[in-house]
Amino acid sequence: MKAIVSNQYGSPDTLEYKEVEKPVPNENQVLVRIQASSINKSNLILLKGEPFLARFAFGLKKPKFPIPGGDIAGTVEKVGKNVTQFQPGDEVYGELSGFGWGGFAEYAAVPEEAIAPKPSNLSFEEAAAVPMAALTAFQALRDKGKIQENQKVLIYGASGGVGTFAVQFAKAFGAEVTAVCSTRNVEIAESIGADHVIDYKKKDFSQIIEQYDLIIGANGMQPIKLYVRALNPNGIFVHVGGSESQLFQTMLKGPWISMTSKRKVVSFLQRPNQKDLILIKEIIEAGEVTPVIDRHFQFDEIPEAFRYFSEGHAKGKVVITIANRTGG
Repeated sequence: MKAIVSNQYGSPDTLEYKEVEKPVPNENQVLVRIQASSINKSNLILLKGEPFLARFAFGLKKPKFPIPGGDIAGTVEKVGKNVTQFQPGDEVYGELSGFGWGGFAEYAAVPEEAIAPKPSNLSFEEAAAVPMAALTAFQALRDKGKIQENQKVLIYGASGGVGTFAVQFAKAFGAEVTAVCSTRNVEIAESIGADHVIDYKKKDFSQIIEQYDLIIGANGMQPIKLYVRALNPNGIFVHVGGSESQLFQTMLKGPWISMTSKRKVVSFLQRPNQKDLILIKEIIEAGEVTPVIDRHFQFDEIPEAFRYFSEGHAKGKVVITIANRTGG
C-alpha cells in the first residue's frame, strides 16, 4: 500500500510517499481502508519534533511513529475475531493519535475503540476534518471549561480548525458566543453562529472591557494576564493552542492564579475517546455543527499541504483525499 513515511524530524520535504507493507489486523483490531485524513497542529509537532519536549513522547532522535496522520475516515475492510462493534463495509471515522498514528496511508489496523460510525450526513473528506479538532473543542468546553447554558463564552482564534468547532459547540451548549479572529475571517465566524465577532486587527484585545464566564484560547499570542482580566470573578480560561510563550505562561502562572483567586487558568490536551466521537456524530447529524474546510489536497500532495498549513492562515481544516472515491 502507499503511505507517507517520516523517518527524520524536519521540514515537509523529509516526508516520503512510498510503498509499504499493508497492515494485518490482529484479533482485536479493525482494518480500515482510509478514504481521507486531515492535518492538525499535532501533526506539525510530530513532523518537526518541536518543541523539543515533545520528543520524549514522539521519539528523541527520530519519529517513533513512521506513518503520521491522526484523523481518518474510511470503510471497514476486515475485523478481528474479537471485534464486536464493526463489520466489513461500515463507514467509520476516528482519531489515531493515541493508537500509534498511521492515518496518512491507504490502510490502518486500529483497535475498535479508536473509531466510531461516520456521521451519515458527511462525506469522507468532511468526516476526516472532524475527529481531533472537534474532540479538542468539545472536551475543552465540557471538561475543562465546565460550560453552562447562557454563559458568555469567548473563543480566541475562532477561525482555525479547533476554533470553528469551538464556536459551534459553544452555541450547541446554549452559550452566548463571542469569536475573536482577523478581518479576513469575520465572515466565517458569523456564518458558523457567533453572536459577536471581535476583529483583532481593528480592535485591540487589551482594551476589551467585557468579561466572560469562559475563554477558550484556540490560537493566538496574547499574554495570559489579558485573558485573566477578561474573565469574570469566577471565570475559566482554557489554553488549547497558541504560541509557546503563551503555553509556558499558562503552565507557570496558571496554578498560582487558580490558587490565589476564584478564576481558573488551565491548559488542555484532548484525548481520543470513542464515546465522545459518537456524541459528536449525533450533534453533527442533528445539524448543530458542521466542519469548515479550507482546502483539499491529494494524497501525494501532503508535503505541500503541510507547507500551507504551517503558514497558520487556514480557515478551518486542511483535508487530504487518500483514495480517489468519496461517499456520504
